Amino acid sequence: MTVVKAETVEKSDEPVYLDALGPGCPYRTRVPSSVTDVSGTEVARLSLVPPVYVDRALAALRKAEAVPTAGMDTLLEAAAEEFATGTIGGLGVREYEHLVSRTSGSPLTVVRTATRDTARFVSLARSSADRGRPRGAARDSRDPALGSGHAVWARRGEVFAVNASGNHPGVHRLWLEALTLGYRVAVRPSRREPFTPHRLVGALHRAGVREDQLVLLPTDHQAAGALIRGADRAVVYGGDDVVARYAHDARVLPQGPGRTKILVTADTDWREYLDTIVDSVADEGGTACVNATAVLVEGDPALLAEAVADRLSRLPGLPPQDTRAVLPVYPLDRARALDSYLQKVAAGTRAWLGGDGVVDDLGDGSAVLRPAVHQVDHAGAPQLRAELPFPCVWIAPWNRSDGIAPLRETLVLSVLSRDHALLATLLAEPTIANVYAGDRPTHWMAPGVPHDSYLSDFLMRSKAVVGFE
Repeated sequence: MTVVKAETVEKSDEPVYLDALGPGCPYRTRVPSSVTDVSGTEVARLSLVPPVYVDRALAALRKAEAVPTAGMDTLLEAAAEEFATGTIGGLGVREYEHLVSRTSGSPLTVVRTATRDTARFVSLARSSADRGRPRGAARDSRDPALGSGHAVWARRGEVFAVNASGNHPGVHRLWLEALTLGYRVAVRPSRREPFTPHRLVGALHRAGVREDQLVLLPTDHQAAGALIRGADRAVVYGGDDVVARYAHDARVLPQGPGRTKILVTADTDWREYLDTIVDSVADEGGTACVNATAVLVEGDPALLAEAVADRLSRLPGLPPQDTRAVLPVYPLDRARALDSYLQKVAAGTRAWLGGDGVVDDLGDGSAVLRPAVHQVDHAGAPQLRAELPFPCVWIAPWNRSDGIAPLRETLVLSVLSRDHALLATLLAEPTIANVYAGDRPTHWMAPGVPHDSYLSDFLMRSKAVVGFE
């Protein structure tokens, strides 16, 4: 275990107030909910709105016009600049980033990178959304081709709700596209990390999006249900239970576990790609759905497992706001619970790293979750479905006789292989959302490239139109 002295970061003694951002004006409750950092220290007070407020806010969104398409790119560029550099809700960008790091446990360097990336996604949100438009569909009824019979891209509803997670600031890039497609948007922030959506909504308001076109509605679980039921379309984040709950509700897009994987076939020397494999596991602190949680190797996986474990064992354990931190930090009781779960799941596997525990107590009520590397006996091992919020990877042997069954239900599959027929088969598999071939980390993203299909596939449809003059 590597021990490095942590840098100190000055903390504010007074908690920050985060108001709900409703359709008329900010809303502050008399008894706000406490937001604590990973050590248990209160850093903010979040105003939660009741179900009746949610209903009124949704009604106001329905009455409002869509954000005008004219000048939208300029508006988005201004919002991106505000988000990246401005003072919003009394917080400058550096203070905002420290608070996100302290509450989510994400390393400060990860949060700072997310700030820059989110600003880039904001500025390109309209063009990114338009990438999902079918070639045969016009943007709107003003297209002159519609007179001879055509298709127009039309919304499936008017109000889009977001029940967000708090594991990474990047989850808030997705809903930006809904706003550019004409939806009025209601965002329910995670109580673990409400700072990013509060800042993003505030930046968009300051750039010109009206308060009745975009709202921030912090709620408890009861009011969250009212928000999802009251919207025309909604996206919710969670585990397998959330996916199962909304599996048959066409109005809801569940965003569940990624179970992202890497496949290395025998015609490829994994040593040439070790940096990419390790980066796929540990980048972003290993907390994202696009971090690799399983590596399948055609042949004996032991040497690869040993090499990955060696690399990951060198990562330092530091408080999240230290600029040298690279691993996630959780409240100590939560870290111990995750470790206990890992040890139960990993029973019977070969532990290359983390077999004696992954909790690195920082002594202030918080703990670093150190990496874990376990080798399983076969490609169908149940451990390959276990996804934990830190760098935890299961390494398995894979044979051609296993087929693609062990690779199904995957958000991102990175394939290190020269077998083009295999690549084509994997690309055709419906339960694999994204296939990256060659030296590409699983966490790679770019505006305009779908994360889990285009969001517009869920929000829009092509409608036949004829006779417009």
